[in-house]
Amino acid sequence: MCEKSTTGQAVEKSTKAPRGTVACENTNINLLKANDYVADVIRKEMAKHQTLLINVTSSAGSGKTTLMQKTAERLKDKLNMAVMVGDLETERDAVRIRETGIQALQIVTGGICHLESQMIHQVLDQFDLANIDLLFIENVGNLVCPASFDLGEDYRVTLIATTEGDDKPKKYPRMFLTSDLMLVSKSDLLPHLPFSVDAVTKDAREVNHELEVIQISSLTDEGIDAWCDWLVKKVVAKKEGKNVLV
Repeated sequence: MCEKSTTGQAVEKSTKAPRGTVACENTNINLLKANDYVADVIRKEMAKHQTLLINVTSSAGSGKTTLMQKTAERLKDKLNMAVMVGDLETERDAVRIRETGIQALQIVTGGICHLESQMIHQVLDQFDLANIDLLFIENVGNLVCPASFDLGEDYRVTLIATTEGDDKPKKYPRMFLTSDLMLVSKSDLLPHLPFSVDAVTKDAREVNHELEVIQISSLTDEGIDAWCDWLVKKVVAKKEGKNVLV
């Protein structure tokens, strides 16, 4: 490609980008298209085995791993369960979950701030899906990047901890828009914090009017029965073929 110089002569203009640069917009679009393709593969695999796949998201430190431990303790005698845990480094969370007696596999992202469908697909053969009723993905703690990546899940569940402040749904709307259930975690701390469950619920439902909300505490067990009942109903629905696959 050429353009005119100030002297009127044609000047050769390079069409090559400097090494190390990318066209971010196009790269992002292609990345998400590839991700969605693999997510569809995962969704079909889960449907074949009638395994319910739940993607659990939140900010860092909202209590996802503690909730996975509590859920395993409550349901492991009723359902065959397993967990995939995403973190930038270490296997600490998977170790904690395995201590409850269920299978847990750590996915170390090495600095990536979210899980992608190809990461999930690569480790699926580590699980005996034919004998798993409920498979959790504990996503990397982050309310931004994970919202854009479909992991082939049946449902997305987002925790909002009382320690975070009740203004998050409007600040990070995409996460709440793409979620099916919001768990207001660490409710045992409500007497000590300026956090309004009514306010966070109102904001979240203005973003997503179909969003279900359960208030929980993994320490006092508040709401844990309701959470586990929600899971069991979804598992039964998946087994009966009532989960709609898009």
